[in-house]
Amino acid sequence: MKKTIILSGAMLLATALPALAWQGDVTVETPGMKMLLHAAEGQDLRMAYFGAKTATMQELRDAGNDLNFPALPAFGTVDVIHLSAIQVEHANGDQNLELQVTGYSTTDDGSAVTHVFTMADKLLPVTVKLYYKAYNKVDVIETWTSIEHQEKRAITLKRYDSGHLALRQGDVWVTHLHGDWAAEAGMTQEPLTRGVKTIRNSDGARNAQVDAPELMLSLDGQPQENRGRTIGAVLCWNGNFELRLNTTDNRQHHLYAGIDPTAGHYVLEPKQTFETPHLALTYSDEGMSGVSRNFHRWARTCGMLHRGMNVGDILLNSWEGLYFNINEERMKQMMDDIAKLGGELFVMDDGWFGDKYPRKDDTTSLGDWMVDRQKLPNGLGTLCNFAAEKGIKFGIWIEPEMANTKSELYEKHPDWVLQTKGRQLKQGRGGTQVVLDLTNPKVQDFVFGVVDNLLTNNPEIYYIKWDANCAIQNYGSLYLPANKQSNLYVDYQLGLLKVLKRIREKYPKVVIQDCASGGGRANYGLLPYFDEFWVSDNTDALQRVFIQWGTSMFFPANAMAAHINHCPYWNTGGRVIPVKFRCDVAMSGRLGIELQPKDMTDGERQQVETCFKDYKELRKVVQTGNLYRLISPYDHQGVSSLMFTDDSRSAAVLFVYKIENYYGQQLPRIRLAGLAPDKTYTLTEKNVRIGQRPCQLSGKQFSGRFLMDVGIEVPLREEYFSRVFELK
Repeated sequence: MKKTIILSGAMLLATALPALAWQGDVTVETPGMKMLLHAAEGQDLRMAYFGAKTATMQELRDAGNDLNFPALPAFGTVDVIHLSAIQVEHANGDQNLELQVTGYSTTDDGSAVTHVFTMADKLLPVTVKLYYKAYNKVDVIETWTSIEHQEKRAITLKRYDSGHLALRQGDVWVTHLHGDWAAEAGMTQEPLTRGVKTIRNSDGARNAQVDAPELMLSLDGQPQENRGRTIGAVLCWNGNFELRLNTTDNRQHHLYAGIDPTAGHYVLEPKQTFETPHLALTYSDEGMSGVSRNFHRWARTCGMLHRGMNVGDILLNSWEGLYFNINEERMKQMMDDIAKLGGELFVMDDGWFGDKYPRKDDTTSLGDWMVDRQKLPNGLGTLCNFAAEKGIKFGIWIEPEMANTKSELYEKHPDWVLQTKGRQLKQGRGGTQVVLDLTNPKVQDFVFGVVDNLLTNNPEIYYIKWDANCAIQNYGSLYLPANKQSNLYVDYQLGLLKVLKRIREKYPKVVIQDCASGGGRANYGLLPYFDEFWVSDNTDALQRVFIQWGTSMFFPANAMAAHINHCPYWNTGGRVIPVKFRCDVAMSGRLGIELQPKDMTDGERQQVETCFKDYKELRKVVQTGNLYRLISPYDHQGVSSLMFTDDSRSAAVLFVYKIENYYGQQLPRIRLAGLAPDKTYTLTEKNVRIGQRPCQLSGKQFSGRFLMDVGIEVPLREEYFSRVFELK
């Protein structure tokens, strides 16, 4: 249902503006938060407030709040101490935008109300629409813009942010994620000081390694997990981005979020519409964990995660067990092993394809998606059938956006890779990897065809691991015209989205993992088309405590693939961690295993079998429950702890990990959260270490109030000791 609103009374219809212009106040609200906006005669839209639902516009005015800053600051309008969120270069070279509101409407689709503010430049025919989508059952507001024009020639979008947020200056801290390959999602927390802080990623194809496109703002000083007013912001985009925080001398903080315009000025033709990615905003007075729960609920129930409220299977991936050394015998052996352990899915990773150039290492074959008959003489069908005989599902690895220069695809279509004519190709992984030009519709058809051919010829394939191991290193497209080369970074991502939409329209039930050199694509730009993402290529359990902690800030557990690794582990210098600890860390996400099962000891095998059995009883609460982070590994208290509860607060799962060990160590009491104070809970230890009995807490009963106010002493005797408890 769509309605156009003409405001009256306190929202008087403006007479000095064009026929559709209006002035007035608008409330954008969810169950627990609100945003207040207004426009005066001849002005653009102004933002007055974002936060708890208690404030009203009249109270803000009476309290003397500044209600006069643009919701979308435009270049040529805001003063020099402020940054702009939108800048265009008109066909005549004019760099200015003077926006005024000319219309307002709302649409209610039953799950959310979308507010649409139409603004027009006062001089030239450029129209900007600013959207706010407020969900009815989730505390998230999405905002984005669309830009179109009727000028005689193309205009250039020099900056086109998705949204802007103005806040009263205070003791505000920012929490953001930074990392690298095998060390993703490191958490940085720092106070906002005067000046501009920029968080940017310019990989081109992936954006969650190095800086990530999400942040939290703690409004009451140093961030806390379960208390304090906190704002969360997530840019739903897989490409280059820029988050800017500007703290000015006039008592304001400003957040700007959008596509990074560096080498990305977008040429927009007349009558063409450009829509920015969505920026999701949330607010909680329950600290960072409260913000996380809001985002997790939004992801699972509002379509931002394809898996939704479903849980993922326990799987074995072949990569760290075999690397490229795949053959039919080894695949069958691994499938037999995972079935005996109680697993549910086997995924054959890299190394299964190539004809003229068999895939023996990472230097060849990407693009040649035909079975290597030397390794798999009976094809994929035999493997699918064998999996079915063992009572498990079958999955496969692909990297369809990439090619090697040593491949049949490149020999046939050298013009299909991103490049600049006349310049030598810069090549990535293996010294030969390049990125296909997804701005080209023919390449889009090819990438779709990789998946379509696999699933048409082998409909039994249940799971696809989609990888992307290369940045855009060659800035240029032989498909785009010369005057639109700067559209490349954006049009690549739009081409990828077209492919993914086609795949999901035809294959809505296939499970697809989003992988990119580990966690390079852990973002909400792609998650609507994927069921989960690979958190990191580093599966060392100690480092995973930190990586998964940071990732959980914004992403739910059923999106986070967490696997039990082999030891000694090469990625962390041969560190050896007990299998019990490795199991317990992996159990806090979508559980899997990343090793060669036949190399496990009998004790390791027994522990993994116990882990799988217990996890099946716990995973609904873990993967779809409400996360409460209790003790951060960054706080150096010797332990890290987190828990999940179901919506009824009748069931919960508690994880406790000992991550430091020294003589005389005083470990903190674990105080739980998210329980019903007046309910009585029974604790049962799960995945008990083989050869040991459950600890003395197992079987004991406590009130929810005691567990949250007083807490429990969890016995953690040794280095890398861990415990998992079910609460009912």
